[in-house]
Amino acid sequence: MPVSSESLQTITAVKTNLESCILGKAFEIQLLLTALLAEGHILIEDVPGTGKTQMIKALAKSMNGDYRRVQCNPDILPSDITGVSVFHPREERFLFRPGPVMTNILLADEINRATTKTQSALLEVMEERSVTVDGETHELPKPFMLCATQNPIDFEGTYMLPEAQLDRFMMKICLGYPDAATEKNLLQQHKLGQPVDQLQPVAHMDQIAKMQKEIRNVFIDDAVTDYLLKIVRKTRQHPAVLLGASPRASLSLMMASKAYAFIQQRDYVLPDDVKILSPYVLSHRIILRPESRLDNVTTESVVKNILQQVHVPVALER
Repeated sequence: MPVSSESLQTITAVKTNLESCILGKAFEIQLLLTALLAEGHILIEDVPGTGKTQMIKALAKSMNGDYRRVQCNPDILPSDITGVSVFHPREERFLFRPGPVMTNILLADEINRATTKTQSALLEVMEERSVTVDGETHELPKPFMLCATQNPIDFEGTYMLPEAQLDRFMMKICLGYPDAATEKNLLQQHKLGQPVDQLQPVAHMDQIAKMQKEIRNVFIDDAVTDYLLKIVRKTRQHPAVLLGASPRASLSLMMASKAYAFIQQRDYVLPDDVKILSPYVLSHRIILRPESRLDNVTTESVVKNILQQVHVPVALER
C-alpha cells in the first residue's frame, strides 16, 4: 500500500514546525515523531535546561491536541495524575473528577523525582490506555502519548524507574548540549520571546490517528523480521547482560521501524531502519550484570556490539 501523500505532507509540516523552535535536533525530532506514529511512549533523559519540555510542548501545539503537564516530585500522589472520585452532595453519589492523564499528550516532567508508588500509577495508563479509579475503568482520549523527562539518576532527589515501567517506554532518547553555532542561533531566536509560544497548529489529532492506522500497512519482509528478532534475542544471550529485552521490545522495535520508514517516505522497512532504531528501543530495557557495570560496560555498548555481530540481510525479494 503506497504512502498517502496527504499524510506525508502532514507529518513533514509537523517536523518542520518542531525544527523551527527546537534547533539542531532534527534526528531527535524524527525519533519523537516515530514514537508518536507507532503509538508508543517516549522517555527523554538529560540534564536540566536542554529543551526536553519545550520539545514536547511544541509537539502538542503543532498538532492542536489536548496537552497536560505534571511536575513530578516526592509529594505527588497517584490520584494527582489519574484523577479521583469526589462525593457530590446534591446528587448523593461519587463523581469521577479526571486527572491530567485525560489528554492526548501527557508530559510527566522529571518523572524520576516521583516515588515508585506514583510511577506505578502510570503502568495501566501506558499499557491499557485507561485508568481505574474505585473499581471503575475510564478510557483515555485517542490518540494518547506519554512523554516523560528525567534527569540522570545520579542527580540528587531522583528514584530509579521500575523495570516494568521502563519496558513500557517505546524509546529513550537524550538531547545533549547544542554546538556553539546552534546555541548562538538559540540566543538570537529567544530575543523576541519563546518560539514555542508563537507556533501555530499544522495538523490535528484525527490526522495523527489516521496515520497511526496507516503505519500498520507498512511492509516488513520476513528477512528483516528475522534480523530484528536476532538482535533482540542476542540481548538475552550476551555475557554482560543479566536481563535481556522482552517480547514487548520486539513489538516496539517492529512498530517503530514501520513508523520510521513512513517518515522517510517509504512503505517498506529496510534493515537500516532496524539498525538505526535498535539503540533507542533496546538500551533502556537491558539490565547488566553487576560485574559488567563495574567494568564500565554500558547498555548502549552492548547493543552496539550485538549490531556488529548480527548479519545484515542485503538482498530482499518483495
